[in-house]
Formats: sequence, structure tokens, C-alpha cells
Amino acid sequence: MKKNIFAVCDLEVDYALNFMDYLNQKKNIPFEIQVFTAVENLIAYGKKTRIELLLISGRAMCREVRELDIGKIIILSEGVHSPELDTYPSVYKYQSSSDVIREVMECYGAEKKTVPGQYTVLKKTTEMLGVFSPLGRCLKTSFALTLGQILAKERAVLYLNLEEYSGFEELMGRGFAHNLSDLLYYVRQDNQNLIHKMNSMVQSINNLDYVPPVQTPADIRSAAWKDWERLLQMISTESSYEVIVLDIGNGIDENFQLLDLCKRIYMPVLSDAVSMCKIAQFENLVRIWDFPQILEKTVRISPPFHMVSSPSPAYIEQLMWSELGDYVRELIRKEKG
Repeated sequence: MKKNIFAVCDLEVDYALNFMDYLNQKKNIPFEIQVFTAVENLIAYGKKTRIELLLISGRAMCREVRELDIGKIIILSEGVHSPELDTYPSVYKYQSSSDVIREVMECYGAEKKTVPGQYTVLKKTTEMLGVFSPLGRCLKTSFALTLGQILAKERAVLYLNLEEYSGFEELMGRGFAHNLSDLLYYVRQDNQNLIHKMNSMVQSINNLDYVPPVQTPADIRSAAWKDWERLLQMISTESSYEVIVLDIGNGIDENFQLLDLCKRIYMPVLSDAVSMCKIAQFENLVRIWDFPQILEKTVRISPPFHMVSSPSPAYIEQLMWSELGDYVRELIRKEKG
């Protein structure tokens, strides 16, 4: 099975090429990308190959394009376009490429349904990595974000923060229109467009994709295990992500089941007496609940602490080049052997 075609047609050459560069960096988009700067070339291509999704500037839209076999047409609008194009959904051209893609995926997912197994051929496997610790103040989230960014240099990686208090909006200095709470709602509603709904929420930093975490702790605590299970199964089987990094807090009752899904679990630890006792209690509980395999795939880590004067969006990017970044790169190098 081949990927569906996502075609982009814009007569402004620099915009089209820059947009193509951005799309080529996004390893999670489950389409084959084709970009055109001349409508004649688009029409010639469309007569031979079915286009599933077309993003086209209003100035390039014409009768010949309408007659092509195209699954969904979205207008790339400069703010004002011909009234005859009002029958098509549109996205504003002069915004960030990431915002354009989110809106395109939202428009596409509003009507299209995901066919089970549709994207399973687009990758070999999905590796699930957990970052968890019964301790606090141990750089768990900083480690997870660093790990995700480094892996995202070569692979399609999704970071999911499953903590009750992530502090993401405060760290990023901005709010998010949608977050993990919305995605869990769609899971509970058995929404058939789940993958497209998720793609419309995804944010990126340093090529690492993430769904903004919940803002209300109750949304983590009230989620049933079947919701988490279905969400992770959907991402594994229907998305193009090769790695999922789970930043796991203590608000999920079924944490052992969640950890059991992970191929590897990184556990930040501290060396003081109280911390060692907490780790021992956790490990004893794992054995009591008969999940010894969790301990077998858990890697204890001691990330180096680093000073940060104030929280800012730059903090996450700077992690790559901090002592913690060097620590994670060395850890990955040793694991590769």
C-alpha cells in the first residue's frame, strides 16, 4: 500500500519551496508530499495520479483543478479570495507552517475517517519509551524532553506528558487551543477520526512533536485504562511515529500496565537515604503486583543537574546542548553498542 498524496500548489515559488522543506522535516505526516509552483504541472500530475489532499492558493484554483479526482481541497488563502471559493474550507497562508498544517489536518479530519490499519505499512514498528520515577525533583521531565529531541533528529518522535501538573503552558509562555484532555475526550467518544484529530493538536519544538498536556489534574486521574490503551494503540498502528516518549507521572492508577507497554523505562534516581527507600518501596510493589518484567527493562539514570535562571520556551531547546544533552547522547551511544 502506498501513501496517499498530499499536494501543495502555490504560485509564490519561495513560499512553496520553504513550505516543502518544512513538510519534508515532519516525519509524522502520513502522506507523500508533492509541491507545485505551476498549476499546469499540478493538473498534468492530477490526471495520472489521484490526489487525496490538495492545499492550493486561491489564485491557482481553476475549473481544471476542480475536475480532477481529489479527495479534499483546501484553499491557501491570503485573506481575501473569490466568493466562488467559499464552498471550500480555507486556511490563512501567512502564519507559521506548523499552524497551517494543524489547520489543514483539522479540516481534513473533520470529514475523513481513518481506516483501521491504513498507516501500518508506513513504518516498521513503534518503540515506546517510558520515563518514570517515584521521586520528585529528579529531572524526569527535562530528561524526557532531551531524549525526545535527540531521537527526533533521525526519527519521527511523539512526546506525551502524562503528569497531573506539567507546567507546560507556563514554561512555553502561551496557551493551547487543544490539549491531551480533548484527545482523551475523542477517545471516549470512539471518534473514528482520532489520528487526524491528534494531528490537528500536535505542536513541535526542535522537530519533536508533542500533544500539549492536560491543564486539570482530574483529566489524568479520571481517564480509564481502556482510554490510555486505545490512544496508544491508535498512535502505534495508525500514525507514522516511530517512537513515543511517555513522561509518566503518578496520577494514573494503572501505571504498572502502562510501564509494561514500554520497551525501555528510564528511571531517574537520587542517592539520598529517603530517595533510596522510596525506590525500594516501588520495586517491592512491582513484585507484589507481579510485574517483574518492568524491573528487567528499567534503566536507572542519574541525570546531571543544571542551573536555569528562569523558565522560558528556550529552556527546552537549550537542553539539547546542556550537560544533560551530553549525558543523553552518551546513554544512547552506549545502548546502541
